Amino acid sequence: MRVCAVELRDNAANICILQQDNDVFDIPDCRQQRFTIGNVNDNEQLKEFQFAFFKLMEDYKVDRVVIAERISNGKHAAKMSTFKLEAALQLSNDYNVDLVPLSVFKQWIKRSPPPIEFKHTGLKPFQEQAFLNAYYYLSH
Repeated sequence: MRVCAVELRDNAANICILQQDNDVFDIPDCRQQRFTIGNVNDNEQLKEFQFAFFKLMEDYKVDRVVIAERISNGKHAAKMSTFKLEAALQLSNDYNVDLVPLSVFKQWIKRSPPPIEFKHTGLKPFQEQAFLNAYYYLSH
């Protein structure tokens, strides 16, 4: 199975594609690691974001999209722009989009860290959370 995990921050979607075949994980090379949008209140920009994202999913034959859940209220609440980006991804007719529950993820990742240190994955530092979410989803 091949998944694309997404971490939403501000006006950006940081992604990591991870594949699992039997018990072997593989991080395929990908032409894009981040999608940014200038104005999440602009319908055209949201549509362009959505189109570009799902075109990448199609090109890389991704089976499922996984989005890291964010805190919606309180001191550490996520920005509203991230929820608009999430909605744009969840409205896909062609892909299953799942949310990774934050509380379950944090507990699980402490007990079952990835077998490789992140710095040895070849991914960019801003992709770490997306990588961990993809690993969690495929391992869980």
